[in-house]
Amino acid sequence: MSTATTAQATERLRGISAMVAAVFVFAIMDASLKHLSAQYGMFQVAFLRCVASLAFLCATISWRRGWSGLAPRSPALHLFRGLLGIATLASFVFAVHSLSLAETYALFLCAPLLMTALSVPIHGEHVPPRRWLAIAAGLCGVLLVLQPTGRPAAPLAAVAAAALSAACYAISALTVRTLGRTNSSTSMVFWSLLVGAIGCGLLARGDWRPVPAHDLGWLALIGLCGALGQYWLTDAFRRAPPSVVGPFEYTSILWAFAIDWIFWSAIPSPGLLVGAAVVIASGIFVIWDERRLALLAMSPASPPP
Repeated sequence: MSTATTAQATERLRGISAMVAAVFVFAIMDASLKHLSAQYGMFQVAFLRCVASLAFLCATISWRRGWSGLAPRSPALHLFRGLLGIATLASFVFAVHSLSLAETYALFLCAPLLMTALSVPIHGEHVPPRRWLAIAAGLCGVLLVLQPTGRPAAPLAAVAAAALSAACYAISALTVRTLGRTNSSTSMVFWSLLVGAIGCGLLARGDWRPVPAHDLGWLALIGLCGALGQYWLTDAFRRAPPSVVGPFEYTSILWAFAIDWIFWSAIPSPGLLVGAAVVIASGIFVIWDERRLALLAMSPASPPP
């Protein structure tokens, strides 16, 4: 094996490790959000999450003296992405308050499938029929997740909130391709958090509750996990292609199962396990097919997809 090949393999392994670490700390953050959702409204929890992460991000920017690189280009698109972030986070908090973390994740993990479907009207991309079949299979997996689990069926409002969160996240992710041409990753994260903090703060005013000292530790944990997760996520995609590190994002469902069992004594139902497996398999197939077509496009004589 050549030195260049060894170096590439090492970088990819580091990228995979970074993705797994990012997914883990994001799961810890989401569990903390679920804990706080029992005491505060969804917009206040979303506000506290944005402010906590923004504090860690600003400390990093100050340490690196990177304020000059935050000037927003395409401010209207930044604002739109920030509004999508508000909807994503607030609806996620609302959903995870009523659903288990694993149920919410299983529904939210259909976001990559939605990205593929929405790339047609937004970016004018061509989606082969086999990917549409994978999207349909993934949505069938969502229906399996929603089967009754020995308790009353999942509240419709919470299910709708999880679906809204996944859809807004998918649209937001598609805007990154446009913003990333002229804006740094730090700039995109900064403005998204700032718009989210301002918007959620205004929406939370009517139902604001004082934050006691014993909850400050939870906020610090949320901010730290959010900052570390964003750093490791960015590092993962910097070191390896999305087709390599993307499938490891689905390890989040394993952390969700473990956290539900340890902290809330929630055991996943057969429907949840099968449905989550179908959603994950569909998403991984879409990622694999994208990688396959990319490799074909790089070959001298590539047959049509």
